[in-house]
Amino acid sequence: MKAKKETKRLFVGGLGQNISEADLQSQFSRFGEVSDVEIITRKDDQGNPQKVFAYINIRITETDLKKCTSVLNKTKWRGGTLQIQLAKESFLHRMVIQRTSQRISSLVLTVKVRQRRLGNRAIW
Repeated sequence: MKAKKETKRLFVGGLGQNISEADLQSQFSRFGEVSDVEIITRKDDQGNPQKVFAYINIRITETDLKKCTSVLNKTKWRGGTLQIQLAKESFLHRMVIQRTSQRISSLVLTVKVRQRRLGNRAIW
């Protein structure tokens, strides 16, 4: 039986300041299909980079995800020490999902009400 690949969003902290999307793409593509890399650099009051981290969307099996974290987590790489974990769902992402779910529920309810009014005849 073939293992199921799912898209996961990984948080990768402890990156060096000179890291690129191509570097991360290359490093993580050994474990799965990387679809998106977002590098974030937090700066201090003078504009100097203080903290560099990334979010990576990767289509990966559960086994390969465990392998990825065990191989790469807490290793030194390109000027930093990697910290890898599943990303927490952002507030904005949760809001989009919630609103989409509410719209779908509303549409389903509307269709059911119309079907009752029409005596289960086709609406379209």
